Amino acid sequence: MTQDDLLTRAQAWLAEDPDPETREELAALLDRGTTDELAARFGGTLQFGTAGLRGELGAGPMRMNRSVVIRAAAGLAAYLKAKGRTGGLVVIGYDARYKSADFARDTAAVMTGAGLRAALLPRPLPTPVLAYAIRHLGAVAGVEVTASHNPPRDNGYKVYLGDGSQIVPPADAEIAAEIDAVRSLHDVPRPDDGWEVLGDEVLEAYLARTDAVLTQGSPRTARTVYTAMHGVGKDVLTAAFARAGFPPPALVAEQADPDPAFPTVAFPNPEEPGAMDLAFEAARAVDPDLVIANDPDADRCAVAVPAPDAEGGWRMLRGDEVGALLAAHLVHKGATGVFAESIVSSSLLGRIAEAAGVGYEETLTGFKWIARVDGLRYGYEEALGYCVDPEGVRDKDGITAALLVTELASELKEQGRTLTDLLDDLAVAHGLHATDQLSVRVEDLGVIANAMAALRERPPASLAGLTVVSAEDLTKGTESLPPTDGLRYHLEGAHKARVIVRPSGTEPKLKCYLEVVVPVGDAGELAAARATGAEVLAAIKRDLAEAAGL
Repeated sequence: MTQDDLLTRAQAWLAEDPDPETREELAALLDRGTTDELAARFGGTLQFGTAGLRGELGAGPMRMNRSVVIRAAAGLAAYLKAKGRTGGLVVIGYDARYKSADFARDTAAVMTGAGLRAALLPRPLPTPVLAYAIRHLGAVAGVEVTASHNPPRDNGYKVYLGDGSQIVPPADAEIAAEIDAVRSLHDVPRPDDGWEVLGDEVLEAYLARTDAVLTQGSPRTARTVYTAMHGVGKDVLTAAFARAGFPPPALVAEQADPDPAFPTVAFPNPEEPGAMDLAFEAARAVDPDLVIANDPDADRCAVAVPAPDAEGGWRMLRGDEVGALLAAHLVHKGATGVFAESIVSSSLLGRIAEAAGVGYEETLTGFKWIARVDGLRYGYEEALGYCVDPEGVRDKDGITAALLVTELASELKEQGRTLTDLLDDLAVAHGLHATDQLSVRVEDLGVIANAMAALRERPPASLAGLTVVSAEDLTKGTESLPPTDGLRYHLEGAHKARVIVRPSGTEPKLKCYLEVVVPVGDAGELAAARATGAEVLAAIKRDLAEAAGL
């Protein structure tokens, strides 16, 4: 794109931008003639995919802003009408990030202008409430304005269809084509009213449904510390805990209320270093049975347990550990149906399912795939996502997951046991499934492309002294999986191991998922098995980074 083309495109965008803030921002860029910055914003368009849209706030088609959202909403409306959904209901939810309420209102206006019915949730609420509302209200689609656990300057736009699941191909490409067909915002009718703002009835129905994940009469004694991570989870989670009869969670006051600046954390993600420090500080003061955290839109749930040997006395459980604990708890409760997980999650779930005689299925990464498994009873992903009530919410739900893990902790407490004890039992029964991740955040996406290319051109023959016995390029798909950008290695030797490498679908990260399985004869061997697992994982991580040129 020449400089003249760039300026022409930016001036055309400025002329129809409905937001005074981004108009002022773009006008200043044009006045300064900052070509590099203009090229970063106008050198392409933010791509609409199976994660919807997600990006940094700001002016221009490569940023998240009202102009981009109006086009996305118009494309979604055109797609729904082309599918015969004219007059159908679209439910819209939003979190408490910068611009979320504006983007939600713009979406309602576009849907109304297109002849669809639109209903806004009454205030910023957890994403699972929106996923529940779609099915509860019989909507043809839903939109959630959220960037989940991304940095403060990001926002996003997540689309669900009428089954309550996030979009998958080919719907994403068909919606993207309709978005591309929007020539001018002046062609998109946006009335000032005509949509419904819902009351609390949907939230009350969701809360009533949360009771369904618990066993009537089960112990409710576990004491918790809870952080909402500056997001929207607090009121809904504390209401759900009160309904269930659990002790009120002790709140991490500094992070309890929504704040789009996320002032106490570098990244508002419980998995990021330092994000749980305030929660652990609160736990040391009140000595609970477990610590629970939601991410800012409360669709993820993190769990930490007392660990006398750990620095600070607390240890975050890995998502794979929580996934296995919830599976074991559901088996104990007599759950039937299919247990499902994504390919990047621990193979331990398959062992638990096999031993219990329940179905098991592996999917591509993301709950858009997990939620579509036939007969799904339970689904999880290692990135702290758990679907424990698929009939109510066909997506990950950090509220119901928190209820279920607290019920499990309560049952174990009554027996004088802990979540850690149950993890030990699972390791003895099925082998120690040790997992880790090599995650590289980049400024330049070319780093990710180069790493993937290096691994494809020169696949490693061994990692950590284990032989690579199979190397799959997942872009070609498999018998059970559609194509995706990823690589999967199976390793054998002294231990069995598995490695999956893929670019993140929501952040500028290359993510490598590592697992090694160490046999365990009895509880006396657990300490040695854990040390072996950690050593092998560290070696795989080192060798993989070298092979990928990282």
